[in-house]
Amino acid sequence: MAKNKPGGRAPRSRGQLGRLVRTLLILLLVIGFVGPVLAVAVYRFAPPPVTFLMIQRLAEGRGLNKSWRGLDQLSPHLVRSAIASEDANFCGHRGFDLEAIRKAMDHNERSDRVRGGSTISQQTAKNVFLWPDRSYVRKGLEAYFTVLIEVMWGKPRIMEVYLNVAEFGPGIYGAEAAARRYFGVSAADLSPTQAARLVAVLPSPLRYKVVEPGPYVRRRTGRIQAAAGTVRRDGLAACVLG
Repeated sequence: MAKNKPGGRAPRSRGQLGRLVRTLLILLLVIGFVGPVLAVAVYRFAPPPVTFLMIQRLAEGRGLNKSWRGLDQLSPHLVRSAIASEDANFCGHRGFDLEAIRKAMDHNERSDRVRGGSTISQQTAKNVFLWPDRSYVRKGLEAYFTVLIEVMWGKPRIMEVYLNVAEFGPGIYGAEAAARRYFGVSAADLSPTQAARLVAVLPSPLRYKVVEPGPYVRRRTGRIQAAAGTVRRDGLAACVLG
């Protein structure tokens, strides 16, 4: 009777292990591709219920005050102020403003105060789908989600989501909650000055105050309000407001 050679099953075991690894890699690739696409497709129509930042702030004890409003229920002054302050070329790019990135890099080389070059599309992708971080992994995923929302959502939906999930203060998310909290009006009824004031605190909403603002926020509000006039005059918000 023939005897099995020692280790005779090793090649078969290695082959099975190799197939298992390949299957797992394929599955991970499919999930990594299909998962984000499905999430973006769902949020094309449904409001994002919560974001990573909201969860983090809740864990810090800051509360959660948010109220979703459609784009037609948001003041045009707020849309223009956001474009004027955060992304003047919002209607002209496909998610990334290379000129703004170049200027930010040049500025950061000369100054200790860091300036970002992220577009509203990039900020929306980060706010909705990702966690607060500055790692290369996060930035790579941000770029992927930015491409997806530009293709699948379009500019009006990107602006709508951006203004509904942005952090405007401790535990305050979205323009409606901020307008009610700070000015006692709906987001649809914000004046040019009120809209500019809300946008003025966006770079650091836990540091800057909408009510009783300091000199920096007051100056920034004036600049944003003036720039919003240019946005209106030059039609820079046409992709959102028509």
